[in-house]
Amino acid sequence: MEKYIDYSIDKIIELCKTPSPTGFTKKAIKKLKKIFKEIGYEYNITNKGSLIVDLGGEGNAVAFAAHIDTLGAMVRSIKDNGRIRLTRLGGFPLNFVETENCIIHTRDLKEYSGTIQVIHPAVHVYSDAGSMKREEQNMELIIDEKVFNKEDVQKLGIQTGDFVSFDSRSVYTESGFIKSRHLDDKASAGILIGIAKYIKENNIKLNRKVYIIFTTYEEVGHGGSFVPADIKEMISVDMGAVGEDLETNEFKVSICSKDSGGPYDYEVTTDLINIAKKLDLNYAIDVYPYYGSDVEATLRAGYDIKHALIGPGVFASHGYERTHKEGIENTFKLILDYISK
Repeated sequence: MEKYIDYSIDKIIELCKTPSPTGFTKKAIKKLKKIFKEIGYEYNITNKGSLIVDLGGEGNAVAFAAHIDTLGAMVRSIKDNGRIRLTRLGGFPLNFVETENCIIHTRDLKEYSGTIQVIHPAVHVYSDAGSMKREEQNMELIIDEKVFNKEDVQKLGIQTGDFVSFDSRSVYTESGFIKSRHLDDKASAGILIGIAKYIKENNIKLNRKVYIIFTTYEEVGHGGSFVPADIKEMISVDMGAVGEDLETNEFKVSICSKDSGGPYDYEVTTDLINIAKKLDLNYAIDVYPYYGSDVEATLRAGYDIKHALIGPGVFASHGYERTHKEGIENTFKLILDYISK
């Protein structure tokens, strides 16, 4: 089991370092194709770009979904001084990306590095450097190129609508912490990859049909709106939010009983809780009032399914996030037992 947890973490880091802001996920999907080909699974790509893997089994199909898209930005306009104004992709406070290194991905496949700054970044020059409100009109991307005006930037091939990805700054510490942007939801994507490898290499018998799905538009609300028609249950494997009034931490697997979309299915959630108890996992049951998941998009699309939400505890959601190897392991074991029961 240990080597598959380590493998999952390797894939988490690899995916976090692969740019995939929501709407621009082709690089991450290409990487997933390579990984599953190496493991020995076939896959399907939906018209919208999600990747679906059939792990085997027969009847009463269950799907586990993780989203491969992340927070990011897009070029809103190019200023006369050669700086770039951004528009957000996904929901995050702008101070979470202030001074972050980033990459502009142009439509003709060029890439340019830069840094996101407030428009008055120097305390030796501006009296409001620290107090200026962090709003889109007060933030800008400074390109690492010799540009002085709008025309200079346009000559590089940069234009409105180009995607911007953030530096993941991924670190795996000796004490077992994983620190990175985009652990939401690449931590769970890595876990599902590890599960698939474990099943294949150990010839695990599945007592039902099992899919894993990697969606591409979760951060904007419609990632899970299309899934295989035969599924009876769908479990979103997403991050467990860590914070005040919550039991989850980076060492636990979170089982969500309710979020902004309402309560999760009673029977499936109860089954997950009972498995966590049986295996003596470090787990928590929590309510997330400002949270939504892929499976809710599936329900709104009209699918008649039971639904649940689990995931490793992730601290500082939508910022520079942190989880721990123990949280990965607890989530891995919960999923593996659920599909083997």
